[in-house]
Amino acid sequence: MTITNDTRSTDLFADALTRADIVASELRATAAERDRANADPTAEIALLREHDLLQVGEPVEYGGSGLDYAQSQQITRRIARGDTSIAHLIGYHYAQQRIPHLFGTPDQAEALSRRNAEEKLFWGGVQNPRGADGLVLTRVDGEYRLNGRRTFASGASVADWLSVTAAYGDALVFLTLPTDRAGFAPQGDWDNIGQRLTDSGGVVFDDAVVHASEILGDPDSPPTFTPYETLVTPHWQLAFVNFYIGTAEGALDEALDWTRLNASAWETSGLDRAGDDPYILELVGALRAEITGAALLADRAGDALQAALDFGDTLSAEQRADTAIAIAEAKYVTTKVSLEAASRLFEIQGARATTSAYGFDRHWRNLRTHTVHDPVAYKAREIGDWVLNTRAPQFTLYS
Repeated sequence: MTITNDTRSTDLFADALTRADIVASELRATAAERDRANADPTAEIALLREHDLLQVGEPVEYGGSGLDYAQSQQITRRIARGDTSIAHLIGYHYAQQRIPHLFGTPDQAEALSRRNAEEKLFWGGVQNPRGADGLVLTRVDGEYRLNGRRTFASGASVADWLSVTAAYGDALVFLTLPTDRAGFAPQGDWDNIGQRLTDSGGVVFDDAVVHASEILGDPDSPPTFTPYETLVTPHWQLAFVNFYIGTAEGALDEALDWTRLNASAWETSGLDRAGDDPYILELVGALRAEITGAALLADRAGDALQAALDFGDTLSAEQRADTAIAIAEAKYVTTKVSLEAASRLFEIQGARATTSAYGFDRHWRNLRTHTVHDPVAYKAREIGDWVLNTRAPQFTLYS
């Protein structure tokens, strides 16, 4: 029997999904306890590395699984079924790994891909454009220096490598830096109600050296943001879509498992089992249908982004707009569906499920914390403006 490249690719994807399911199951078993502890996710990153999930998007010949970007974000969705915080980290990680392919030289992209695969590097991000004083790159006497702070920087203190955006004169540039660089200081100040294991606190750069080779592309010719390069934002947004709906999938499954074992029939229902209650069945059915529909929309968004990436530099502005809108539609729906599911699960389980030891509230807290990353109402407005007026979403680091 001849094994084709397509067959091999399918097998590698299936193997990666299986490993992700194993990790998700292990994370789910301790998620409530770890959420309360609010510790740095060092052990969780080690678990992802142990199961070869950090390098799935790198070429097979380098030591990766050769998955495309849409496939890698399917891994994010599987991990979210066990722990939304860790899905947040790995979803961002996959996006950071692709940035050198958008903005770097071919040599830079290849070198980083090889290193990612060989060393199983974990990437953090310092890219939130709304942080405090921002980051400024300057050139003095032939040397580059980075100064400033950002309020949010996911995974920065536990990462091996960082993807960073900074102002360089009037331009925006993308940098890649090791976390052991002198002058880099994570602040350790993340203590929010949700996404507690994402290490998303502030960071400071104080006169940190940046080598020319660590500036993606030519530092004297900053990005002009072609339609292809502006796909950087849909990369992050697709990660969000997948860990939102993955969280909803996992939360519903967890609620159903608990209900089968612990829920009692309501006293006036005339039933022996909560699982036979028609109101519970109706709610379970409605939530499952909504989650399934949102997941299909997420799949469509992944396909749209992958198709746009496959066009490469020939991608047109209209094609970029279509891609951004597909992801915006998925973002809008997965936000609404996941929040509703996470808030209504207690109607299935009953009052005893609100006991803090179970930690079922973490699903809503995680989703509520991240879904205000950028207001989903702006996604709906962008969709409406494109559909009604054919005005494309303006490129920012949020759209």
